[in-house]
Amino acid sequence: MPLKTLPDELPQLNMTPMIDCVFLLLIFFLVATRLEEQAPQIPLQLPEVVDRGALSPAPEKLVVSVYRDGSITLDNRPVNLEALTEQLAILRRHYPDLAVMVRGDARAPYQHVAQVLNACKQAGIRELNISVRTVSLEKAPASPPH
Repeated sequence: MPLKTLPDELPQLNMTPMIDCVFLLLIFFLVATRLEEQAPQIPLQLPEVVDRGALSPAPEKLVVSVYRDGSITLDNRPVNLEALTEQLAILRRHYPDLAVMVRGDARAPYQHVAQVLNACKQAGIRELNISVRTVSLEKAPASPPH
């Protein structure tokens, strides 16, 4: 059996296919960029549409918070009842499916919450939610007898 006296040759990496791919990509992007630059210069009549409101989807539920002292915030921005009604009406015109979540302080007089609910109704809000906190049966206060 013959013994090897010379070391094996190291394998060589063939770079030709990779360089071909890089050149093809470079040519593609150069051609695509040129076409994009020429597109605005093509004379054409654009179609006309009637503005029917916002193209973007309605925002997540707006949160109206009612505090114990009667102060109101709309998404953490202080507002009064008139401003709340106006802002909700403006948003409602742009987003017909606008939803509002009313969060009232448990110790606040119900009159404050009722005024906010009425402001939402005047603004035309159809989807109205009231936030409550659930408690377990062990912690729940005893209900008064009927």
